[in-house]
Amino acid sequence: MRSARFRPLLFGLAVVTAATALLPIVVGALVTSHKAGMAFPDWPTSDGQGMFAYPWLKSAGDKFIEHGHRLAGILIGCVSIVFAAACFTLEPRRWVRWCGGGVLLAVITQGLLGGGRVLADARALAMVHGATAALVFTFMSSVALVLGRNWNQPPVLPAGRRLGALKILVVLTPLVLMLQYGLGGLVRHLGTALYAHVGTAFLALGCILATLFVAHRTRTSWLRRPAWLLAAAALAQVLLGAAGWVAKFGYAPWGYVAVERSPLQITLLTSHTVVGMLLVMLSINLFLRVTRIEWCRRATGRPVERAATSVAASVLVSNVLAPPVLEGSLR
Repeated sequence: MRSARFRPLLFGLAVVTAATALLPIVVGALVTSHKAGMAFPDWPTSDGQGMFAYPWLKSAGDKFIEHGHRLAGILIGCVSIVFAAACFTLEPRRWVRWCGGGVLLAVITQGLLGGGRVLADARALAMVHGATAALVFTFMSSVALVLGRNWNQPPVLPAGRRLGALKILVVLTPLVLMLQYGLGGLVRHLGTALYAHVGTAFLALGCILATLFVAHRTRTSWLRRPAWLLAAAALAQVLLGAAGWVAKFGYAPWGYVAVERSPLQITLLTSHTVVGMLLVMLSINLFLRVTRIEWCRRATGRPVERAATSVAASVLVSNVLAPPVLEGSLR
């Protein structure tokens, strides 16, 4: 029980780490929208200068955005070091400690991928770099969930409630969303799979709405809240996608002509990417919550069943043996 105690400091550090990761994610999405990934041909230096020696505030345009992305990467690296050290110092559960170390390893790997993308000048690596960013952020958020107050004592489902359909949906929905996010990466980095990306969006929206409906019926706020957040993010994503389409290709009936790399286009496309990442994170978060409730239900059910069996066996034995003993004592 002591090892499962809620530790506010560690939980706060986990939340700060995940929130800080949003900074390089947002700036990285801006880099892609501006097509500024090769503003510098070198790495880890910038035009031959060190990360902190480069006159970032005096730069402009693509160089300002790209170097800002690199500095944001250094920031999340430093925060991840602090979080990993705190996990190994304060957290007695070995697997959680290794999760903290995994966060740091994931950030380092992500930085190396970004550097490899520059050195190889490969758009395919840029796409992989963007996809793994979503996975790293999701992993950070999952560790924060594990360190949260409700993880050790998840709510009990009302009597008669089952998670059968929800268990299927929370597996299917993240898979569809990760496919959708990957197709979006193909659109942004390689200029392909646009219609596949749009078509998969309808499937993803259907999965999310079905998940919301089933989760709401559980009458458990620990499952309802992330389901509603997932649905709200999906609605925002649909609106951003439609607006981004108009900003990218224009809309003749309104007389709107798209302007390449306009502030509106950059903002919409960047926001669409970031919200897509949030959708993946929220879907995995809901999957973990459902899995945790189901695991705790089974784990607590087995001892109860064993205890009940033991009591029944003892009663049976006592009833069988008591009459001869009693009869012997009377004699």
